[in-house]
Amino acid sequence: MRILYLHQFFMTREGTGGTRSYEFARRWVEAGHEVTMVTAAGESRPHGGRRRPGLTAERTVDGIRVLAVRGGYSDYVRATSVGYGRRLAGFGRFAAAATAAALRGPRPDVVFATSPPLTMALPAIAAARRWRAPLVFEVRDLWPEAPIQMGALRSPAAQRAARALERTVYRAAREIVALSPGMRAGIAAAGVPEEQIALIPNASDLDLFSPDLDPGGLRAELGLADGDFVCSYFGTMGEANDLGQVVEAAALLDRDGTAGAERRIVFVLQGDGKRRPGIAAEVERRGLGNVLLPPAGDKRSAARLAAASDACMTMFKDVPILATNSPNKLFDTFAAGRPAIVNTGGWMRELVEDHDAGTYVRPGDGADLAARLRELAADPERVRRLGANARALAEREFDRDLLAGRLRELLERVAGEVR
Repeated sequence: MRILYLHQFFMTREGTGGTRSYEFARRWVEAGHEVTMVTAAGESRPHGGRRRPGLTAERTVDGIRVLAVRGGYSDYVRATSVGYGRRLAGFGRFAAAATAAALRGPRPDVVFATSPPLTMALPAIAAARRWRAPLVFEVRDLWPEAPIQMGALRSPAAQRAARALERTVYRAAREIVALSPGMRAGIAAAGVPEEQIALIPNASDLDLFSPDLDPGGLRAELGLADGDFVCSYFGTMGEANDLGQVVEAAALLDRDGTAGAERRIVFVLQGDGKRRPGIAAEVERRGLGNVLLPPAGDKRSAARLAAASDACMTMFKDVPILATNSPNKLFDTFAAGRPAIVNTGGWMRELVEDHDAGTYVRPGDGADLAARLRELAADPERVRRLGANARALAEREFDRDLLAGRLRELLERVAGEVR
């Protein structure tokens, strides 16, 4: 089977960002399928290989044919760090370039496109019509509802156009993949029959994140003492991530010493994004010695940090649409066998509470975060139990091999229906 995979932000483990498209595609290649990935070119990716008009580079990555086209940002963090006007223009440029690349051939048996951005619908629909191939559309975030609720898409005319594009691609798709129950409900609310929506969440890379991983001398490199309780965050520091709550919790703990905990609680925030400079400035202004901000790193550096931590955080602003997210960092935390700290209700809260794999803290409430961490720092046995349950949950429900196989079977079925 030939799969045409469209994803603007394709990233391997050597990059910074989500690796779902890479991890899934390489497994489909191992299963005997041909995968062509159309993505954006960028300075962070290696170039080389055969060049063609309109393409920055064509290369092969672990058996995946990668067409990196000019136009738009290749890095999601960078794309969301610029103003909305520039961001939208970049999405439009990539959609145009990706359409040209997707129409060159060879003919695919199925077109698989992933969003955000929602403008990915344009090359997806064009390719499906050109090749008379079925389209499967994946929704990683509910656009345009997410930028509308975040205040990024304010123009009524732009909102109407975005909703029209959303409905158009849903009608054009043979199947739609949602990454969380909340996303599935949102897609159904847009008029898609529930039987046409498959739930395939983000996954845990059990070979990369592990409770048995040796982080080397990372704690010493960061200046951490052996007895410190380390609570980490790794990932994007953008508009949607409420790390201000973490700074508030750190200030309370720093002001009152351990504030009742037997161990010093230290926050390690690793990542990049629009809000990182402001967070760093606030930490410096307050003189917080219990907040560390190491540079952003690749997936392996995140795995080392998780292994060196006692608990890991997944933090979002208190915006309703963000409760539908399926964040990579949460499933990485599960795989690492560390308690997950979440501040979002809905599915994420249910996962950690129903499976006793972490704890929920009230969004935007630094005092509640500080209180919950004091409890964990004072109870090593509970930390051990929560971590063990998190790893078991990852192995049972979110194994990357399991979910890649589930999506592969869906694509095989859809492709087989039109042969």
